[in-house]
Amino acid sequence: MQQSSRVRRIMQLIVGLCAVVAPLVVFAAPPAGYPANYQKIIDAAKREGKLVIYATTDTKAAEPIVKDFESLYPGIKVEYNDLNSTELYNRFIGEAAAGGGTGDITWSSSMDLQVKLVLDGHALTYKSPEAGKLPAWADWKDQAYGTTYEPISIVYNKRLLKGDEIPKSHADLARVLANPKLNGKIVTYDPERSGVGFSYLTQDLKNNKGFWGMAKAFGNAKVKVYTSTGAMMEKVSSGEALMGYNIIGSYAFLKSKKDPSIGYLYPSDYTVVMSRVIFISKHAKNPNAAKLWLDYLLSARGQQIVSDKADLFAIRSDIKGDTTMAKLSKQLGAGAKTIPIGKETVEFLDQKKRLDFLKKWQQALGTVK
Repeated sequence: MQQSSRVRRIMQLIVGLCAVVAPLVVFAAPPAGYPANYQKIIDAAKREGKLVIYATTDTKAAEPIVKDFESLYPGIKVEYNDLNSTELYNRFIGEAAAGGGTGDITWSSSMDLQVKLVLDGHALTYKSPEAGKLPAWADWKDQAYGTTYEPISIVYNKRLLKGDEIPKSHADLARVLANPKLNGKIVTYDPERSGVGFSYLTQDLKNNKGFWGMAKAFGNAKVKVYTSTGAMMEKVSSGEALMGYNIIGSYAFLKSKKDPSIGYLYPSDYTVVMSRVIFISKHAKNPNAAKLWLDYLLSARGQQIVSDKADLFAIRSDIKGDTTMAKLSKQLGAGAKTIPIGKETVEFLDQKKRLDFLKKWQQALGTVK
């Protein structure tokens, strides 16, 4: 009798715990307007229980996005890998060649390297229910999607540079770089070691007739090159560097809100605008969880968090706020030079064109051995 009573108490405890825990593992229902069979993707993702992301977006910026996704789908644990663009590309192709698993999701600001992976057959074809909310240039054959709308900026130290010491355009850079005060105090990406650095410079070449003259001015000013946005921003903040060129504008915007030393501008002649490209790996071990992530990131809810909490500039035109395509398009007007997702994105990844560009860049900087 005593044993039976003890068993009943144990069963009551178990039932009570289930009542508490059960609500925590209830997934969100399919959003309104999604296909009727979307619940199958949700159920399959729940069984997978994991999502591996390879990304160039800083962990700190991505954290609110990851947390909100996990709150919607608490049965899925996100493993977020923060890599630089070249490291991400090399890791992915190495793992794919070895026949093992890769990241389920690849999300990178190096648009050309992302598109190359897609063109080389590494992306899963998946028509997102959110695809119709994107600009036409941001959806490549239901394989690669743009997720943000981010300007490329010039960053400077507001304490140490004033007035005419700050360039207004790319055409104005040569004049500004001739100032002895900036000698050895300019930073930018290393195009040999940074995928985004190479991408942004080749976009400059497409849009700027005076590109090689500008490059020579960088060389005369003894520009210093880095692979990390964070490292360059810290150099400018401390005053060790006075200016950073081709810095991702979303990072500049976020840093300037917290650091009174940081100023930034979008060049008045043209401003390159990039989008972080996402695709689901054809080799994904958790493809359904990857579909949920992609759809969430492109959804109105995900895009609002991209803008409000990650400060990455939402790509959807129906998202309101300071860090959105709608706001930026008004600010930049015809000067916005968006990098489209497509075959033209990878033009300079052709081996000969790449080597020719890097050789001319080194010659302009005076670093050819």
